[in-house]
Amino acid sequence: MGFAPPTAREILLVCILLVGLFILFFPDPRSQFASAPAPTRFGYNRSTAHSTPPPTQQNHFSTRLNWGKDAVPQTKVVAHAPGTPHVWFDPGWSIVDKLYVYHGVVFLVTDQPQNIPDLSAMYSKGLDIEVGEEAELARLPDENDIRIVSTTQAKKLFGSGAQILDGVTFLINDPPQFVRHFFHGVAELMFGLWRAYSSLDPAIPPSGNTSLPSPRRMWFNRLDAFRWRDYAEMNEWVIRAVFPDLTMEFIDDWDDRREMNSAFVLERVVLADRSAAMPGLNFQRYQRTASTAFGLPGSAYWWLTVRNNVVKFAGLQVDDAMSTMNRPVITYISRQSWGRRMLIQADHERLVKELQKIEATYGYELHVVEAEKMTKIEQIQLASRTTILMGVHGNGLTNLVWMKPTRRSTVIEFFYPGGFAHDYEWTSRSLGLTHYGVWGTELFTSPGIPLPSYPEGFQGNSIPLDGEAVARLCVQRLELEEDVDEG
Repeated sequence: MGFAPPTAREILLVCILLVGLFILFFPDPRSQFASAPAPTRFGYNRSTAHSTPPPTQQNHFSTRLNWGKDAVPQTKVVAHAPGTPHVWFDPGWSIVDKLYVYHGVVFLVTDQPQNIPDLSAMYSKGLDIEVGEEAELARLPDENDIRIVSTTQAKKLFGSGAQILDGVTFLINDPPQFVRHFFHGVAELMFGLWRAYSSLDPAIPPSGNTSLPSPRRMWFNRLDAFRWRDYAEMNEWVIRAVFPDLTMEFIDDWDDRREMNSAFVLERVVLADRSAAMPGLNFQRYQRTASTAFGLPGSAYWWLTVRNNVVKFAGLQVDDAMSTMNRPVITYISRQSWGRRMLIQADHERLVKELQKIEATYGYELHVVEAEKMTKIEQIQLASRTTILMGVHGNGLTNLVWMKPTRRSTVIEFFYPGGFAHDYEWTSRSLGLTHYGVWGTELFTSPGIPLPSYPEGFQGNSIPLDGEAVARLCVQRLELEEDVDEG
């Protein structure tokens, strides 16, 4: 006897059951995105302070911070010495929440002004850096540049609210004097900005991943849209590679808001000011403004967030950079066609010959290049794979910022005897790279480095060099016995 066919009622019940199971196990995909944490350029943001609100929230398109009859929300200086709020030990680099801008003046709103650093350690008039006490005094800010006001004073000035500039803003109060140079733009300005900002995530791991949200905008309030680019066209290339969705603003945008009869409030600001950084102890020691940002806490892997994004943009995987157990790469950046700051031609040829010898003997990978004849991608790809980078003091050595830090990673810089500058020496050490300076036959490294000096001949084209001594140093660095177990 066969089974009776299902009745219409039974079919309906089965359909209802199937629909219920589908809804239970396959929810609306839109709800997944609505409830997920907002991803950032550097991984998922574990903090909700700056995450994108779900589209169902009514304040998603909020453009104004209204306080009405209440007190104006106060400014908070986030970066300061732990336990010593009255001491500002990293001048020139500030992290500030709720920074107000009104008619072109920066305002810090607080009823506890004693917790605010000296304003000259945060901000200046943004003038060119000239030598002398008179020039230094001329750069100091006044009430037309930056002010501390109480909540009562702020309400009288701003009224009942301010326009919101949400997310993180990198605000650079510098003239175009130094920005238009690859070294100063990337290895100093970007260096300092990211070192200061990354202090908010001092647990960045070796992968470079971070919980920090990507900055929303970069604002040069003292220069126009043309004069932030360097002659090597690397500034814009690096910024677009690291922060592809970053909005750029300039002095015209600053002036637009200056003319509006409304206050603007920046949710979180990383504020950079070259002039304000110069009195700092570390600047006095190394003549690098970024060095003062190192007074803040930070991970040893702080720069890998930026470095890895640039390397990937150049078409490599972050692990493509040579480890110390693979074939080491020696890169000599020659300036012999540059016309300024060059080796004696015979010494250049001897250096190339000696490097070729150790390449043949030890199996190293050798590259003798002129950076100006390479594309930007080629420069970054080669630098990221390089174990030893060498050359005369000059802009081509800036590519050391893409090297992978290991115990063998080394920068060798050639100087005219008696001359020295901290530019690439300090930058190398701040990244965990070993740096050697060379004066002809003499080698030196930290802590036995000389004082900065620019003798006659420093900028010339007759810099002597012992190529054999440099080649021996390469072998010593690459054949370190204590590193045989390093992967």
